[in-house]
Amino acid sequence: MSETGSKTLSLKADPDGSLEAAREAVAAGRCVVFPTDTVYGIGCAAFDAEAVKGLLAAKQRGRDMPPPVLIAESSMLRALAATVPEPARELVARFWPGALTIIVTAQRSLPLELGDTRGTVAVRVPGHDQARALLRRTGPMAVSSANLSGQSAATTAEEAQRMLGDAVAVYLDGGDAPGGEASTIVDFTGEEHGRVLRQGAIGIDALREVVPGLQAAD
Repeated sequence: MSETGSKTLSLKADPDGSLEAAREAVAAGRCVVFPTDTVYGIGCAAFDAEAVKGLLAAKQRGRDMPPPVLIAESSMLRALAATVPEPARELVARFWPGALTIIVTAQRSLPLELGDTRGTVAVRVPGHDQARALLRRTGPMAVSSANLSGQSAATTAEEAQRMLGDAVAVYLDGGDAPGGEASTIVDFTGEEHGRVLRQGAIGIDALREVVPGLQAAD
């Protein structure tokens, strides 16, 4: 695969071959686009600093907007987070896999160079079988919505390719993204019971059924 070329592969026609091609691209330090339960994401190896730079460059985004990390299983959260407050555990138990991103303090020993995170990491387990199948092959991935910064997130592979072009090595086409709305982000590095930073697919009322003390976004 050339450094400037890209290919679009159908997850419906050849899921195993498409996932393997994406895994190879990620292992080579390239970016891939794939469907999630919310919108299409652009991702790369989370522990590859140069690959993360490529992801941010593809989106025309700076280090001040670091990407979240997607993982295949909730049990992997312990390897990324220094601590996971009990309210965060309760939300994870209820909403993972799903459209919930939590921000926690990152393990200091991890080689994470995602941008200006101030020692934190945003983590999510997507509720999408093929996304998790890819993550099982690649390990944790830095993933952001598949779009240029300031534009609407792509809900199809075609939309993503029109915006990101050859900056992405492999586009996995799984049809329309089933969600179409970004994940809800809850920060657990400040408030005891967490604070919503971005209202997304999961409403605050549903979150407060689990954690009544959750703070709303400013």
